Amino acid sequence: MTTKRLLGAFAVLIVLWLIVPTLVIVPMSFNTATSFNFPPKGFSTQWYENFFTDPLWLKALFSSLQVAVLTMLVATAVGVLAALGLSKLRFRGKGLLEGYFLLPLIVPGIVLAVGLYSLFLRMDLLGTLPGFVLAHTIVSMPLVITNVMASLQGLDPRLEQASATLGAGKVRTFFSITLPLIAPGVTAGALFAFVTSFDEVILSLFIQSPTLQTLPVKIFNSVTQTNDPTVAAVAVITMLTSVVVMLIAQFATRKRKRPVA
Repeated sequence: MTTKRLLGAFAVLIVLWLIVPTLVIVPMSFNTATSFNFPPKGFSTQWYENFFTDPLWLKALFSSLQVAVLTMLVATAVGVLAALGLSKLRFRGKGLLEGYFLLPLIVPGIVLAVGLYSLFLRMDLLGTLPGFVLAHTIVSMPLVITNVMASLQGLDPRLEQASATLGAGKVRTFFSITLPLIAPGVTAGALFAFVTSFDEVILSLFIQSPTLQTLPVKIFNSVTQTNDPTVAAVAVITMLTSVVVMLIAQFATRKRKRPVA
């Protein structure tokens, strides 16, 4: 019993260690002072009002949403196809290919950013919407692949065989049988891709331009250059957006794991 209590207390401390630094930003976003202060001095929503009335902040928000949605669509489409290929085909070096697809999760972000910067500089993709989508797809696609492959592992192959026996082609079988069954995994992967793109800052810092900056880049520049307290309000909004999307993804994952009657 004592051991369980110690483990429980240790777990609580770890959770607090992870959450408290994040939650500190919430009271700071309602601060009346014109600088970052904790504890806050008074209560005010002026920084939230500043965010929703400042065209530069709104432009950065729109850019982040635009890039995140496009990245989600591209990463999901390519990730589903890659997961299908990896799960259906049997060949030598398959393990190496799987590791290659997951490499962006292992390679340090700064290394990937430097490489993409050099490549995009030659391809004239710096500061462009296609460049942002391509860069964010690289780091978010592994999450789609892992979620879809997990769903495919629980798929009964006899269902696809029965569909083929009844005369359905591969395309019709995929859209009628396979896709509905792995839909929770696809949904979770798509939402993870959206959050990854929406929160991505390292790659975005390297490929940004004055005409295209995502919200995390705008936050970074504001903290390092102007010390604008609006950053606290923006951080809270970004955090809530990410948490809501992640909760939806978790719900989709639980639905995927639910046994079929």
